[in-house]
Amino acid sequence: MRMKVALIPGDGIGPDIVAEAVKVMGAVGTKYGHKFDYSFYLAGGVAIDSVGMPLPESTLLGCQDSEAVLLGAVGGPKWDHLGGGQRPEKALLGLRSGLGLFCNLRPALLYEQLAEACPLKSELIAGGLDIMVVRELTGGIYFGERGRNDAGDSAYDTMAYATSEIDRIVRKAFDIASKRSKRLMSVDKANILETSRLWRSVVNTIAKEYPDVSVDHMYVDNAAMQLVRNPRQFDVIVTENMFGDILSDEASMITGSIGMLPSASLRSDNFGMYEPIHGSAPDIAGKDMANPIATILSVAMMLRHTFACEEEAAAIESAVGAVLDAGWRTGDIMSKGMRQIGTKEMGTLIAQKL
Repeated sequence: MRMKVALIPGDGIGPDIVAEAVKVMGAVGTKYGHKFDYSFYLAGGVAIDSVGMPLPESTLLGCQDSEAVLLGAVGGPKWDHLGGGQRPEKALLGLRSGLGLFCNLRPALLYEQLAEACPLKSELIAGGLDIMVVRELTGGIYFGERGRNDAGDSAYDTMAYATSEIDRIVRKAFDIASKRSKRLMSVDKANILETSRLWRSVVNTIAKEYPDVSVDHMYVDNAAMQLVRNPRQFDVIVTENMFGDILSDEASMITGSIGMLPSASLRSDNFGMYEPIHGSAPDIAGKDMANPIATILSVAMMLRHTFACEEEAAAIESAVGAVLDAGWRTGDIMSKGMRQIGTKEMGTLIAQKL
């Protein structure tokens, strides 16, 4: 199979970790007979430095002409002085909008080998954690009308959702839940917000089409509490944009290993943009210190969700587990008795395990 992938290394450690992901993709291609066609594009701070804007038109067009996008990281203190419209992070919003990406998948998986990094009591995570947060990405309060009054002493942000926007993200969540443990938790604030009451109504309507998936509802404040009180009660969580932004970060932190977690942003077809959830860490850029595992696991998500290569995706995940079993660690996940290695060696070991 030929796979056309747009690569956006971005800022900071982005080029370091994307290079290791490409190394692993090469091993996948060799083992399974696939051919990856890569195109490299600028976005974020490096694009601002090169062409004066965070998302050049050529980058968006190139991504639109690809089958998937692999992104490293964008941003850093160097560009913090810029206005909102010119900040590196603006590239992310532009890519999501320009590529029609409405569904954000954020897995929170606690690797048994890294269980000691979890901030929760051991009895709360006995048996491991494997939570998938499905976040609506293009609606809600982040995209609603906003402004201030003439005096500047009053401001507003508007949360709005159409039934069609809720329908498409909820169906994605049901499809994912049906392939896992067939449990879906819909998170809203239906006791207060009219958008949440519409959300809950749409979820209940669609639930009739998925009789094999059990559905529950939970208010967002309770969900935030339950994630740290009893995280194993959750399997797939579906929620709107702002709630998903907050809960997915919380879920990622209870794994204790932000350098291990990938993400996917999808549209209605198989196209997706894949990236690690961590930042650009410019202080360690180019020093062979970054953890590439989240980016490598993002490749596994890409193979699974865009190219329907489940065996290849599972092989990458298995290789990561095997390297951790062998005691190899980058500095961010280092613990007593383990063997510390750098970015490049971690990528090489995972590729060799494949």
